[in-house]
Amino acid sequence: MSRSLLIVEFLIVFIALPLAYRFSPVRIPALPLLWGVCGYAAWQLLRDPRFDRSLLWNAAPLTHHLGSILLIFVLAAAGIWLGVHWFAPTFEWGLLRQQTAFWAVVMLAYPVLSVYPQGILYRAFFFERYAVLFPGRWTMIVASAAAFAFLHIVFRNTLAVALTFAGGLLFAFRYAETDSLLTSSVEHALYGCWLFTVGLGQYFYHGTIATVGRVIRR
Repeated sequence: MSRSLLIVEFLIVFIALPLAYRFSPVRIPALPLLWGVCGYAAWQLLRDPRFDRSLLWNAAPLTHHLGSILLIFVLAAAGIWLGVHWFAPTFEWGLLRQQTAFWAVVMLAYPVLSVYPQGILYRAFFFERYAVLFPGRWTMIVASAAAFAFLHIVFRNTLAVALTFAGGLLFAFRYAETDSLLTSSVEHALYGCWLFTVGLGQYFYHGTIATVGRVIRR
């Protein structure tokens, strides 16, 4: 694909679609749209003979990097919890205490239905497809994180965008470091599940997942 077409594709997938969703007068479930775009990304990857398909899983690096993943997570999780405890105590453990069944569903479904599709789109596809647009390892990592954060304008709050930019840097770095989408996705899932658990989930869901919550509460 030519550079011009790559730029057009990038603008459509990573800029226009989040903006269209953000300002749509109709609230549409987010997950089916994510799956659709992820399907396009996966199709493009799998039809490219130069793409190493092992990157989509590659479990081997997970064990080697698990120590650093958990160390950073424990420190970050403690900081996030302290922030909630001090500045938003009414949110603390809200989902876990008030909607325990819904929380359990999120813990199981979120890594599979949301984290891994996002990883395919914002790590595997992004790194493979747009290397020519963002040359250099750190340029690519920052660009991936920025695009990942921009997606979260759909949740209509600045906290989601800020946290996902920080997380996006970490997840993109992990993918670049390990060549393992599984390893990056495990790290992503840890933080996402923690945000839902500690009380910040309301900043990160609506649409499909909210509908599931209403069904469970009935």
